[in-house]
Amino acid sequence: MAGPVEREEKSLFCFGVNPVAEKLRSAPSEIFEIIMAKKGQHRAALRAIEEQARRHGLPLRYVDAEILDRLAQNGKHQGVAARVLSYPYRSLSNLEQEAGAEPGADSILCLDGITDPRNLGALLRSAEGAGIRRVVVPKDRSVGVTPTVVSASAGAVHYLTIYRVANLRGALLALKKKGYWVVGLDSGARETLYNRDYPERLVAVLGGEGSGIRPLIKSECDFLVSIPMRGKIASLNVSVAGGIFLYELLRRRC
Repeated sequence: MAGPVEREEKSLFCFGVNPVAEKLRSAPSEIFEIIMAKKGQHRAALRAIEEQARRHGLPLRYVDAEILDRLAQNGKHQGVAARVLSYPYRSLSNLEQEAGAEPGADSILCLDGITDPRNLGALLRSAEGAGIRRVVVPKDRSVGVTPTVVSASAGAVHYLTIYRVANLRGALLALKKKGYWVVGLDSGARETLYNRDYPERLVAVLGGEGSGIRPLIKSECDFLVSIPMRGKIASLNVSVAGGIFLYELLRRRC
């Protein structure tokens, strides 16, 4: 039985052609209204969104571009926004019920302290593309699903289940009890991600920008892997590193 969900606010905005189009495809019932610029670029894409909105009976509001500029706080909006239900986070109890419920291989992404919304959005986009369905994030020291995150994910967030937990270590322990192995990406690990065999069920852990995986969380990792670096720069942006990691896991299963 599905458990309760947690929402920070009643609604949020998502901006841009792709995020709005993906929301229309994935969950039109969660859209309150579509707001479109009266004039501007991307007219063909906007017409397609307009047609989809009318098909679902959604309210359409036409405004001057300056209104969208203010809503997006002068960020990119491409002439369209959707006011939607805020993200329905799942809980630790939901995770314990749902993870591993189906037979076969499964990978879960665990993010330990991502604070930049663009990095979170990019990671969610890579995760969805790599076939990840579940993502675990902490309530504290981590950015939540914001309009910037939705936009940076290009709408991928709409296809993911995100579990927001007060105790990240507790979540990892619960997943271990269900047969998952925990692997952390750490720049100091001697073993590279290309030289390791991976179990069918695993939790891929990424740390925050700059600080990496916290020691308490690292202590729960069954093993650590690194990305080999051959240049003079010692590390990669977390969203880039995460994409490399997740697609290596996908490659092993193709």
